[in-house]
Amino acid sequence: MSDVARLAGVSIKTVSRVVNDEPAVHPDTAERVMAAIEQLGFRRNLGARNLRRGSTTGTIGLIVEDVGNPFYSELNRAVERIATSFGRQVLTGSSEENSDRERELVLEFCSRRVDGILVVPAGMQHGYLVPEMRAGTPVVFLDRPAGDIMADTVLVDNIGGTVEAVAHLAKHGHRRIAFLADSPDIFTAGERLRGFREGCVRNGIPFDDGLVVMRTPTAESVGDAVKRLLTGANPATAVVAGNNRVAVHLLRALAHAERRPAMISFDDFELADLLDPPVSVIAHDVSALGRAAADLLFARVQGDQSPPRKVVLPVHLVARGSGEVAPS
Repeated sequence: MSDVARLAGVSIKTVSRVVNDEPAVHPDTAERVMAAIEQLGFRRNLGARNLRRGSTTGTIGLIVEDVGNPFYSELNRAVERIATSFGRQVLTGSSEENSDRERELVLEFCSRRVDGILVVPAGMQHGYLVPEMRAGTPVVFLDRPAGDIMADTVLVDNIGGTVEAVAHLAKHGHRRIAFLADSPDIFTAGERLRGFREGCVRNGIPFDDGLVVMRTPTAESVGDAVKRLLTGANPATAVVAGNNRVAVHLLRALAHAERRPAMISFDDFELADLLDPPVSVIAHDVSALGRAAADLLFARVQGDQSPPRKVVLPVHLVARGSGEVAPS
């Protein structure tokens, strides 16, 4: 600001009035100041200004598993839209399913004085957040709950969704149904396995542990599972994919198969409706997940002191064709 004032031939206070759109500055003076600002490339430090005034930093933090996953990209966009309506910007980071990285990101955002934190947790230990929450930083967990603290949480109906998937496949004659999902340490994977078990019980299908594969999904791991589960004397005739990444790897592994098993994916994914046959999915509104979490967060930012809330959003089956394939 000193450089701008010197170039424009005015006081620092006059520069301050111009950049803050305060009245009582002559138009000619304001024009000289703006020309100096343009020439020098001056930019206000909004964070410093807000901290000096004792107001917010104008940002919130969002930690997800992987911003490259379309699921989290859509989630991020929904959060951004709510944040923008409250005059905030979103700082986003990927934990890469690493609890140490999650903690590092959260504390980094807190050190930047964000107005609140949204977390898709990678770990189960969140006591490190207690001092931040006591200091007034609201925290909302989404897609998965916190491990060891009470906090606002927004989830989807993971159990109900896989129950519905099994029931749908059973209705079309399947008795040998495989379940491929992420690592069982991940909350959503564990809950969807519970739903798969419950779906088998409700539909009179013996639960076979040999038809369940739960590990970090890669092209190799899912390919190996397909070879084991879908060949032999008594193969699976249907598969429930535990998330969108598993579903994509599964489709690649089946690309050259003479006959595909029936398939339902938990989570919709891009182009699923254009495949042959189109992929049936357990769908949920990812944008609604982001909006609900952001709404909770900004309620806290604005002073809501009510007890922590747990919101569970519904899911629904979208029957497109792959889940309706009869057993061979």
